[in-house]
Amino acid sequence: MPFELFIGLRYLKAKRKSTFISIITFISTAGVTLGVMALIVVLAVMTGFEEDLKEKILGTNAHVVVIRSGAPMDDYQQVMAKLKGFKGVQAATPFIYNQVMLSSGKNVSGVVLRGIDVQSDRLVTKLSKSIIDGSIDKLDPVMGAGSDGQPGLVVGKELAKHLNLFVGDTINVVSPLGNITPLGMMPKMKPFRVVGIFNTGMFEYDSTLAYVSLAQAQAFFDLGDTVSGIQLKVDDVYHTGELARAINRTMGGDYYARDWMQMNRNILFALKTEKMVMFIILTLIVLVAAFGIASTLFMVVMEKTRDIAILKSMGATGLSIMKIFVLEGLIIGVIGTILGVASGLLIALNLEPIITVVEKVTGLNFFSKDVYYLDHFPSMVVPSDVVLISVTAVLISFIATLYPSWQASRMLPAEALRYE
Repeated sequence: MPFELFIGLRYLKAKRKSTFISIITFISTAGVTLGVMALIVVLAVMTGFEEDLKEKILGTNAHVVVIRSGAPMDDYQQVMAKLKGFKGVQAATPFIYNQVMLSSGKNVSGVVLRGIDVQSDRLVTKLSKSIIDGSIDKLDPVMGAGSDGQPGLVVGKELAKHLNLFVGDTINVVSPLGNITPLGMMPKMKPFRVVGIFNTGMFEYDSTLAYVSLAQAQAFFDLGDTVSGIQLKVDDVYHTGELARAINRTMGGDYYARDWMQMNRNILFALKTEKMVMFIILTLIVLVAAFGIASTLFMVVMEKTRDIAILKSMGATGLSIMKIFVLEGLIIGVIGTILGVASGLLIALNLEPIITVVEKVTGLNFFSKDVYYLDHFPSMVVPSDVVLISVTAVLISFIATLYPSWQASRMLPAEALRYE
């Protein structure tokens, strides 16, 4: 063992006359531990939110949407065939998109009504896998019609709760774009039967979306054989922007393609920015602990003045003296980082059960799904984040040791021993 490391370790051991310094050392180590732990937990939660949100968005929406500006798409079969020829496109499905009101008894709610082709939609979105009651197959015009001839409708879990709906109930769909009568514009209303309830896990979707078959949507909105646009599923969800630009260049005219990142740009940017800001803010905890390390080293240098003078008299160089105190500070930082990483990973990997227990004990609800987009508390540990946090903490600890160690290395033996 190098003598600098040996002496540095000895200086960390508590003595009766240096108990206060040992307390400061413990506080500094605890500060680094808390800072690293907080960083790992918070970044794991932020990453979990981001990844879970992306999964929900991609499960309900297509990767790329192609629409026609200013008018419905009347040649959608030919457009679909052409879009399937683009590299990376796996599947395509037509859709109709419009806003309506759902009326059930005394309850009314404004929703987005989507008309879908059930068979091809299975290949593009995960709607069929999110059905928790009923069947999406009954949206088909033939299978969905009951004895009274009512077409089928699928609603979200939260919307069903709000309107007190169950599978088999009848609900009125009201379109503000109604028929022109001698008395003026009259809203168009048609009864539908609830044939399925879906749960995506995302409150915004589960409370504002409803689905009918493509044929029923065309008939209800008087669209004829036209659709609002085409949805695409691609191989690589992180290169959809390149595909959208290629489609815009090739299709030209009134056709316009947008990928899922463009459609959800604001929320994805907000999450990324918040993650970066939280990293910067929580790094300040480690900086505060670094000041504690520097204070500890200053006090150790003052206490060990005679030892430093003796070491220099015996031939120790200024660099060796500096190494002693740098290593002492680094040991504090490394121990704090190791403890912080261990405790941070323990909490981050078991965060949801911990939150559940705390909510049961305190009776408080820390995670309201009508405020946040998701219905659970996600946590995802990324190894690169853990490495970045660990390196940052050790680096800050190292920088904090430089000035007090440099001051110790400049000490002259004659000055240090003058009053001894």
